[in-house]
Amino acid sequence: MGDERNGLPRRRLLVLGLDGVPPEFLFERYRDVTPNLTKLLDHALRAPLRTTDPPISVPAWPVMFTGVDPGTLGVYGFRHRKGGSYTEMYLPTSRGLPVPTIWETLSVRGYRVAVVGMPLGYPPPPVNGAYISDFLTPSDSPTFTHPAELRAEIEDRFGPYPFDVVFRSQGRDQLFPQLLAMTRKRFEIARWLYEREPWDVFAVHEIGTDRLNHAYWKYFNRDHPRHEPGNRFEHVDLEYYAALDQCIGSLLELTDERTIVVIASDHGSMSMNGCFCINQWLEAKGYLVLKRPPPAPGTPLEKAEVDWKATTAWGEGGYYARIFFNVRGREPSGAVPAGQVVALRRQIARDLATITDPEGRPIGVRILDPREIYATVRGDAPDLIVYLGELRWRSGGTIGHPGLFLQENDIGPDDAVHGVDGVFLLYDPKDPVARTHATIQIRDVTPTLLSLLGEPIPRHVQGSPVLDVVEHVPGARPPTSEQLAAAPLPAQP
Repeated sequence: MGDERNGLPRRRLLVLGLDGVPPEFLFERYRDVTPNLTKLLDHALRAPLRTTDPPISVPAWPVMFTGVDPGTLGVYGFRHRKGGSYTEMYLPTSRGLPVPTIWETLSVRGYRVAVVGMPLGYPPPPVNGAYISDFLTPSDSPTFTHPAELRAEIEDRFGPYPFDVVFRSQGRDQLFPQLLAMTRKRFEIARWLYEREPWDVFAVHEIGTDRLNHAYWKYFNRDHPRHEPGNRFEHVDLEYYAALDQCIGSLLELTDERTIVVIASDHGSMSMNGCFCINQWLEAKGYLVLKRPPPAPGTPLEKAEVDWKATTAWGEGGYYARIFFNVRGREPSGAVPAGQVVALRRQIARDLATITDPEGRPIGVRILDPREIYATVRGDAPDLIVYLGELRWRSGGTIGHPGLFLQENDIGPDDAVHGVDGVFLLYDPKDPVARTHATIQIRDVTPTLLSLLGEPIPRHVQGSPVLDVVEHVPGARPPTSEQLAAAPLPAQP
């Protein structure tokens, strides 16, 4: 693993992806229970990481590690409407990405990589090294590793691989032990792979941080509208982050003076006020037309009798609302002539702006047009991206409810929504000084990492390196040799 430049050892890169972690969690809230992360933080660059529009794990993770926007990738969420269909959906996969990830780019350039669970990671790409696929891996998949034989080694040594937990469940007592066990096993496997592989770049994605938020946010966050002080889950966050810190510490204690450490999250998290039924609203406004009333509250649109020939627009639920236009020549029963699409977009935008919350106050609606915010638009993009109440109101796609607002998610328990700011932390043992940056754009991560390794940035990358625009933390001083020696990372030679 020598570097041909000056005969010096090649620098190594350790990337830890923590799903759904907002800046205040990593930088402030949990410092007392995360000694490993805190010591790292005290000698690192830190910044909020502005996520993608929309702020969803997929596309955020592939945007972070390709350096191009969601439109260029053709990825707009976990589920995509299949072109030519009104309700048929599909999941994006690694094979659908039109540009290489940083793991693939570095593989081609002779780096050996080892990646654990980084989305989009199914099917696992044939990198120069090892890849364990992500939480979107189908349960019946014949393989989830590259090379394929790695699966048997993992299962023989550790048992079934823990891709995810069922977090939209009422069984909170049973869920938390599963959450802890999943995270601990993933890092146990990661450490084994870390010591087994002769890697140059090592990456781990942990989904447990996100699942903690969605399943327990109202229990440990006082700003949640349905928080009850003194509840039995009030401190699960402290227990989880303490365990996570131990897991991360198990990798950090193995790092050496060549290893740059990066910790990033794909988006933040916030309290969910409730759910706004977007399709029910579209139906009330006359955009979505039903042949007859839905059979029951919470009816999915695919089970309703929609008069598609009379419908001009419909939507999908999620952490943001996706609105599609029923365009003649594009959809099977298109009702909107192509020449009227602009007028329809303007009218829907005017109507959305009038939405008020259950107390009659303007909810606040932000509307984005994919064709205006992305460099290009591939795949099955929505015609409108809609944020409700600064994303604090989730979009519900089901219909037949007694009103437009629900206190809970319409497809299962969920306490949190996504915020636009994730975290970015970079520890360089050659420059271990606490520094801040106002905000880093998520597309800047890949070019920043490539520049740290001294690698040229591919022409298709839309982001830029950020290391020339950082500032020292006010009052902070470079650590002394004694302080560095006392810190558990990186291990001094």
